[in-house]
Amino acid sequence: MTTLAAPPQLLPADAAADYAECFTALSDPTRVRLLHAVAASNGGVTVGELTELLSISQSTASHHVRKLTDARFVHVAKVGTSTRVTVNEACCTGLPHMADVVMGVTSESRPCCPDDVPADVTVRALADDDWPEVRRIYREGIDTGIATFETSVPASNRLAAKWLPGHRWVAELDGAVAGWTAITAASDRDCYRGVGETSVYVDAAHRGRGVGKALLRRQVTAADNDDLWTLQTSIFTENRASLSLHHQAGYRTVGIREKIAQRDGVWHDTVLLERRRAA
Repeated sequence: MTTLAAPPQLLPADAAADYAECFTALSDPTRVRLLHAVAASNGGVTVGELTELLSISQSTASHHVRKLTDARFVHVAKVGTSTRVTVNEACCTGLPHMADVVMGVTSESRPCCPDDVPADVTVRALADDDWPEVRRIYREGIDTGIATFETSVPASNRLAAKWLPGHRWVAELDGAVAGWTAITAASDRDCYRGVGETSVYVDAAHRGRGVGKALLRRQVTAADNDDLWTLQTSIFTENRASLSLHHQAGYRTVGIREKIAQRDGVWHDTVLLERRRAA
């Protein structure tokens, strides 16, 4: 008997309508330029200043400001006889989130962690005997060209020195180490003691079997229980599987780091993601 794949979960109609309203508000080039002028300003601009910046009439500027206000991209307030326009700061993260939802790399809601972890994957603390397999899987990730800017596998003692104790995990599947995840302190400053930089790698032979989900579930739940209030990671824009996996674990897109570094002489963009503990 052939088992049919489950149909994709559709975006709720009310969310789709809300997103369409926002995207429609950006369908006019002049409006996009006007929004950029407001967002790039320091503290907002008046409608009169916008008319001069964009060389448009006041009625045209007012029309576009009204459209952007209706779509919640900007706020307007009367200052004396002028109307001052400021950007809605929530859109700086809300717009990338909407794009992620529409493009299928995250869902409308932000989950706590993956809830469909396969029963045959076991996640446990990394042991000394696991280092050869951990480094082998790390090497496989390097070889993909889209997992890390590293070109050689760091020594075990170097990894052990930087990975936080209590936050180094391996996944076992079919009696073998199938992946690992670890958290590194983002800074040695005390104010950032609860911020960690995360990594997760899955053995090429076991990809697509839920290993990454199991690792991310243990990663984020352990962090939530251990006073780590923010987890962050950077992922190559080409690595859509990893982006989707992290969104399932409650990470959100913060932004794109354009041409942040080179790998084998090629510049790459990365997506900066973070996950904030709910409590």
